[in-house]
Amino acid sequence: MILEYIIITIYSIALILIFMYAVAQLNLLFNYLKNKKKEDLSEKFDFSNSEEIPLVTIQLPVYNELYVMDRLLKNIAKIDYPSEKLEIQVLDDSTDESLISTAQQIKELQQTGLDIQHITRTNREGFKAGALKEGLISAKGEYIAIFDADFLPKPCWLKRTIPYFKNSEIGVVQTRWGHINRDYSILTRIQAFALDAHFTLEQVGRNSKGHFINFNGTAGVWRKECIIDAGNWEGDTLTEDLDLSYRAQLKKWKFKFLEEVETPAELPVVISAARTQQFRWNKGGAENFRKMAGRVIRSNNLSFKTKIHGLLHLLNSTMFLSIFTVAILSIPMLYIKNEYAHLKLYFIAMSFFVISTLIFFICYWFMYKSVYGGGFKQFVEYIGMFFVFFSIAMGFSLHNSIAVLEGHFGKKSEFVRTPKFNISTLKDSWKGNKYLRKKVSPNVIIEGALMLYFGFGMYSAFVVGDHGGDFGLFPFHLMLFIGFGYVFFKSLSTKA
Repeated sequence: MILEYIIITIYSIALILIFMYAVAQLNLLFNYLKNKKKEDLSEKFDFSNSEEIPLVTIQLPVYNELYVMDRLLKNIAKIDYPSEKLEIQVLDDSTDESLISTAQQIKELQQTGLDIQHITRTNREGFKAGALKEGLISAKGEYIAIFDADFLPKPCWLKRTIPYFKNSEIGVVQTRWGHINRDYSILTRIQAFALDAHFTLEQVGRNSKGHFINFNGTAGVWRKECIIDAGNWEGDTLTEDLDLSYRAQLKKWKFKFLEEVETPAELPVVISAARTQQFRWNKGGAENFRKMAGRVIRSNNLSFKTKIHGLLHLLNSTMFLSIFTVAILSIPMLYIKNEYAHLKLYFIAMSFFVISTLIFFICYWFMYKSVYGGGFKQFVEYIGMFFVFFSIAMGFSLHNSIAVLEGHFGKKSEFVRTPKFNISTLKDSWKGNKYLRKKVSPNVIIEGALMLYFGFGMYSAFVVGDHGGDFGLFPFHLMLFIGFGYVFFKSLSTKA
């Protein structure tokens, strides 16, 4: 019975952590809805007065981006901003043939009068953070706009973001990501679903109440003074953006999130690329919890509520570990429930935590409605999307849990970039991309085994107990079966 009590204890703790996260999301939803009713009265630079137009540097940190460099540079060259007030830095750490073609394209753009510089390094020390820090040394601008290689800001982008820096307390202006290939596949749709929740519910919900948010690594602008004051870029975590964001806000700099300004970008279309991105984001989140949690707790400048939201924000990726724990232990718990009648009251109490799923369902519906619009048809489509999203998200839980554990235990690893494809329609093909991994990760085999494990969980629903089975966890196990099955077979078919 000792083993059973250990399982029950761990299972209960994981459920409670998920519930706490769900309640925090509900609070962010209330903040988001209240903010919708407010008029933005922020002071802004008057761009009709040329003296109020500040000098801006655009930084483009790139590394082996053969497929998207041409698109990126052509797009950036269209930015509508006074040429004498604009500098562009291509921070190029590439080691392949893209380095030569990029240099040639930059020379052609320089001949048009564009102030664009090609900055290269002899090593990748600090990875992206190192490149940004290197570029900052020679950057002329008071404000530093940053775009990853797969982002396509509209020509008016700077004119819609820079004016907010009229407020001298603003250190960062961050915009919402758009998705040029949202409808390419199920994989891109679920990625868009998750990101849309972050860029509406979470970013607005936190920012509107003065809680900490994060610069998202791209599609945002920093005040150069803020970067320096916060300690500059550091490459000791895989999410240098989250790290610097927290250091800046602990120094009392304010962040401004602009939900209405969308910056289009390309989502990973192959599951191996999505896995790479997910691993980096989730491990980096855990690394930043190790690095920043103590500073948040000890800060005398933050309210209790801001500290709680900050800690839960830093623990975002750790929710995958809680979900994976609940998933793995749910089958033993099914048997324990039907073997030990004296635990009946405990299991009745535990059923309360189903409300966590209901909270997520409600929160994400408001996000979905803000993107696609409301109505009965959209709600029916949302139900299907919610089921698919949660299934596949749980299918990533092993992969992401490993990333989280590595982050919490301090295991260091290289910054692995997400392969870009230059794909936006179904006619485009990702096959032949030279940056894709050719070997199957050993974790994929475990994910296949987990698919079978949760298949056994569904079978167990029919055979446990003496009263014709127990189907309370059947929908959960079905979603896990589908999720791990999707990740397993997609990974094999695309050589993850």
